[in-house]
Formats: sequence, C-alpha cells, structure tokens
Amino acid sequence: MAEKPNIIVTIVHIEGPLKGEIQEFSENEIRIGRNVGSHVQFPGEILIVSRDHARIIREGNRFKLFNNSENMTYLNGKPVEPGAEAYLKSGDWLMFAQGGPKVSFLTKIDESRPAPAPARPVYEEKKIAEPRITKDRAKEENPSAPIHKPPARPPQPSQTPLLIRYGPMLKRFSSLPVTIGNSDQCDLNIKHDGINDEHIQIYFSQGEYLVKDLTGRGAVLINGRPIDGSTALRPDDHLQLSSQGPTFRFLDGGRLDEVN
Repeated sequence: MAEKPNIIVTIVHIEGPLKGEIQEFSENEIRIGRNVGSHVQFPGEILIVSRDHARIIREGNRFKLFNNSENMTYLNGKPVEPGAEAYLKSGDWLMFAQGGPKVSFLTKIDESRPAPAPARPVYEEKKIAEPRITKDRAKEENPSAPIHKPPARPPQPSQTPLLIRYGPMLKRFSSLPVTIGNSDQCDLNIKHDGINDEHIQIYFSQGEYLVKDLTGRGAVLINGRPIDGSTALRPDDHLQLSSQGPTFRFLDGGRLDEVN
C-alpha cells in the first residue's frame, strides 16, 4: 500500500483581524473558532464567529468543511448551513459568518518533511549591498523619473515560491519566473483595461525578488515611481501595474497582496 502523502494546508487571511497572516497545517483536523486552542483562533471580541465555528477534516487525499455555527460559513460566497458539509479544493475561499473574517484555502503535497509545518512561519529577510534611493535623495530628484536598477543577470529559473492574492483568487507558484498579463498564455492572467498582454515578470536573483516591466512604456510603478527595466521588491513596497491599477503590497516570504 502506498504511503499516505503529507499534504500541507495553507490558510491565508484575506480579511478580518488576522489579515495578512499565513498559517500552515499538516494535521488531519483543523479547528476554527474563538475557542482557546483552535488551530485558527479568532479574537474573543469577534462575536459573529462562534467558539467552535467550523472544522476542516482530511478524508484520504481530500478535505471536507464541516460548519458548526448558526451564523453559517460561506464557501466561495455560498452559505454552508449549520451541520452541513462541503468538499474543498485548493484555491477556495471561506468566510466565517456574513461579513466575518475571510480566508483562502490552499493545499500542496510536501514530500520533503514528514513533520507538521509551523502555524505561522517566520520568513528571513535577506538584504543586498546595493543601496536603495532614500527619501532625502528622492526629494532632490525628479519624483516622476523612472527607477533605474538593471538586474545583475537575466532571469534564471528558480525553485523560489511566490504567492499572489488578486481579489478572491489566490495563486501559489512553486518556481519563478512568473509572467503576469492580460493574455491567457501568462502564468497569471489579470483581465484589466490597463494591463498589457504580457505586463510584468517576477523573478528571483541573488537573494531578492525582482519585477521587470515588460510594457516598454514605464507603466509599472513602485511606491508611485515608474521603474525602468527591473528593480528589487522590498517588504511593504506598493507595486502598481498601471495608473488604473491594480496595486499590490509586497510582503515577506514572496507574497503579493492586492491593495483594495
């Protein structure tokens, strides 16, 4: 009999008191609610979330949502009645009570480690020697001038992960580079009037995530300033794909979170 694979469940908090946090679990049951000891524990003052609100239980290689709350749990916007259950697939989003906290549900098979992953991973930030343009220098320069920072070398394939949230959609990429644009041929297809067929490329080089403007017209902005070619992304940078949007915030560990 084949050995049962180790499946990691990732819960990404999209809205609510834990917004921005990412939790990973390899347990067969994940308890969600206000109860102390819940795997996904919401603050006690969030009363629309029940103490034992919902559970995610593994069945073979599938996962099932059990709703225990009279306030209901919503799966991709559809209510799951009290006592009801529904199967989950990677990329689904859940909302605990109407207007309550919202999370994305992701799964991946991890054959490299049998032990459970930490609930709230800590990401190590790496720095490069090349200095950034400081606020004082920016004041002295033309604020509309593009940021010039060519990459040290052309983009190379890298087994570095990237997590992107765009609206209710959450996509995990296990390797880079990743191309984003309006074309169905892109790794991430964003249907938006201000987005080219191939708009940007995100890749990893010398310990840093970098973004490359593929538009050829300086349409991509970081912290309100256009980039020319490629530049590194730093934690809390705001990446604006065009003057019409959308805009993402870059977080530690290779995460891009849409700014509403």
